[in-house]
Amino acid sequence: MGAEIVTVGSSSDERKLRAEELSAQHGYVVVPPFNDEFIIAGQATMGLEILEDMPNVETVLVPVGGGGMLSGISAALKLAASHPLKVIGVEPEFAADAQASFRAGHVVHWSAEQVTRTLADGLRAQSLGDITFAHIRRFVDDIVTVREEEIRETVRRLSVNAQLAAEPSGAVAVAAFLFHRNELPQTTRNVAILSGGNIDPALLREIQNEQPMGTHSQP
Repeated sequence: MGAEIVTVGSSSDERKLRAEELSAQHGYVVVPPFNDEFIIAGQATMGLEILEDMPNVETVLVPVGGGGMLSGISAALKLAASHPLKVIGVEPEFAADAQASFRAGHVVHWSAEQVTRTLADGLRAQSLGDITFAHIRRFVDDIVTVREEEIRETVRRLSVNAQLAAEPSGAVAVAAFLFHRNELPQTTRNVAILSGGNIDPALLREIQNEQPMGTHSQP
């Protein structure tokens, strides 16, 4: 469609540095993927929409990579809701830097080699940003992880049972609901964010043809 594609390595730092170099050379505006107050505010509108559609929601599950979506949604829900509720972040165990940061109380950085192991390529951020981490510490109740086979099975179930073609990154919150209920608040009015459908058709067909796996606990 006429765009110029600039290819860099798999490191988040490499991508950030190259974007800043291009901005300096050509006067481009850098749009941060997550660590930006305006990006977070935009993501927060999803939290407001959830409250409009389900005012009595009790738990919301949100995918987390760099933390922009989780920051915005959790802030909107906690500041706008008229009742107590829980917000839980979900990420692949192969890219669990957000959970490590949440547990440690400071930002934990994972290597590109570690995070690129997950099929959920949209959640391969190597660390939270300072802005997103501050939001998460204030508004998020917990962060849980899901395994690769659970992500694949969730993509398969969504495509077969709900006719929704979810990308692996977009399916992690539903995977937590299906396979990790014992780690989640025992609530009945729950929302899982299904955050994207940018999946390669060949990968979707491969996953659809896989043998179904059982759940660890019934939803």
